[in-house]
Amino acid sequence: MRIPLSILDLATVGRNETVAESLQGSVKLAQLAEACGYHRVWYAEHHNMASIASSATSVLIAHVAAHTSSIRLGSGGVMLPNHAPLIIAEHYGTLAELHPGRIDLGLGRAPGTDPKTMLALRRDHAAADSFPHDVLELQGYLAGDSRIPGIDAIPGKGTNVPLFILGSSLFGAQLAAALGLPYAFASHFAPAALEQALAVYRAEFKPSEQLSSPYAIAAVNVIAAEEREDAEEQKQGTLRARVRLFVPGGANLNREEADMVLASPQGQKIAEMLTYTAIGTPEDVREYLEGFAERTGADELIVAHQNPSLDARLRSVELTAEAWGLSEHGVGAGQP
Repeated sequence: MRIPLSILDLATVGRNETVAESLQGSVKLAQLAEACGYHRVWYAEHHNMASIASSATSVLIAHVAAHTSSIRLGSGGVMLPNHAPLIIAEHYGTLAELHPGRIDLGLGRAPGTDPKTMLALRRDHAAADSFPHDVLELQGYLAGDSRIPGIDAIPGKGTNVPLFILGSSLFGAQLAAALGLPYAFASHFAPAALEQALAVYRAEFKPSEQLSSPYAIAAVNVIAAEEREDAEEQKQGTLRARVRLFVPGGANLNREEADMVLASPQGQKIAEMLTYTAIGTPEDVREYLEGFAERTGADELIVAHQNPSLDARLRSVELTAEAWGLSEHGVGAGQP
């Protein structure tokens, strides 16, 4: 029996695509993921990024949940230092009351944006330092055991929405281990510390009421297509899109100019973000994911389908599900 397979949907806004079309695409993707047997779909909080439409994670989750029936939905993640823990408890408590047993709450401490946007968010530069305390405060609200006398999250109190710690360094691994929470590593864009972070998490894990033993989720990119050549071309298209997003003045670059940037040292840094990518036919993807799962020892894989168009992403979702045998053989226990 294979480990569960989930999806990180970045709610990508493609070239010549509106935000509304992107969000409609996220609904289609979640509906397809549910039909194919994926375990969960998560959405990440990003701000001031023209190509990502998932900044209001709880609003997007509410909309998608209303158009699906069984698949788990959550944040991957909420950048908690951007918010008061009480507000997040109320938002996700509301979701849990509306859609019981389907809501996850993944938490990160990064700003999810650039320094100027941090100021617009009213976020202090030292806000990340209070992340461990904020997680405990949030956990108390959701468990109905508030750490602030006289303050309850309504909705939220007693919903026990499961918490997950997200990270791309050893800090998140150590915190998840100390609190006895599931840990998800963002190896889909920050691959460097993957194996070390997972080792630290498992070595230092302390059981909690939520979780009796370590539960590690590893993120990996996927670009699946019927033909490997098509998948390779889609990968190049995705890299060009990242050049246009991350390189100053990149928005106006044509294909040839973007490829020149990718051939430079700066471009190689962008390409390194896709270090862990399953690419090619369903057979290629299955072989890569099996090796990645064995290498990491992950209890669950969460895949980011990096195809540059919605239609290609939806097809990648289908082909990957077939390759992993989701509908045929089922998956492991899933939710810890």
